[in-house]
Amino acid sequence: MPVQIGLDELLSMLLARVDGMTMESENQKSRFNIMFRILYKKGLISDQDVLDSVKEEHRILKELGMIDQEPSREALEASARGILLWLKSDINAIRRTMEEYEKRVSDAMAKQQKPKIDVAPAAVLSQLDRLGGQQGGGKKLII
Repeated sequence: MPVQIGLDELLSMLLARVDGMTMESENQKSRFNIMFRILYKKGLISDQDVLDSVKEEHRILKELGMIDQEPSREALEASARGILLWLKSDINAIRRTMEEYEKRVSDAMAKQQKPKIDVAPAAVLSQLDRLGGQQGGGKKLII
């Protein structure tokens, strides 16, 4: 006999699984951060190593067809600087970078024009239908 399960039970199980995966991902990220900080502080990873690895990562992604083109040198250097901030544990620089990023995002959102949707009254739509020669049936969608 098949077992019945409610939709709410299924959603609860799925959400619990997603939460577990999120926590595991954060845990893994913390472990990597710790290990790479140790290697950096011992001098086993240099700033140039980080930049070279960022370039190599993007070259591989391009060759695999996962990205269309490699980022500019400035973008690669900015990415490497961000990684180095974490490795060096430079809290003040990280805060400044986050604030600058938030400001750029909010400025871009402010400049972005919101699409405007106008709704015509039914009388105007009927008048347009009459002008278009349609009697009765089909209505026109105006975009």
